[in-house]
Amino acid sequence: MKANDVILQTATKIIVFIILTVSAFLFFAGHNNPGGGFIGGLMSAAALVLLAMAFDMETIRKVVPFNFRKITAFGLLLAVLTGIGSFLFGVPFLSHTFDYWELPILGKTAMATAVLFDLGVYLAVVGVTMTIILSVGEDR
Repeated sequence: MKANDVILQTATKIIVFIILTVSAFLFFAGHNNPGGGFIGGLMSAAALVLLAMAFDMETIRKVVPFNFRKITAFGLLLAVLTGIGSFLFGVPFLSHTFDYWELPILGKTAMATAVLFDLGVYLAVVGVTMTIILSVGEDR
């Protein structure tokens, strides 16, 4: 039987929101400032690990019903395809470009292909980290 961790569980709900917000900021700041997919993915995985520590594994699997191995595979595929996509335009591997797009709510926004690469890295890091930690946690 698990102890009643009301304070931990209540604080976790707030802290996870803060961690995920910082993770999103680091992810989007990555192509201009320090940050990016790797550190954003680690921060998101840290938030999920905190959830796993505060609640039991069954609750985590209900709240986050993802197969982290598939997330890892999709992230790696996206990162590799982003790099290989540069060959279609006759430029070196992992060459990136950007352009300005008119988005409905945001208006004129610069969008870079580096964000797609960072998204692949982000998904791969979250997937690998959570697969390892949940595998270790299930062995106990």
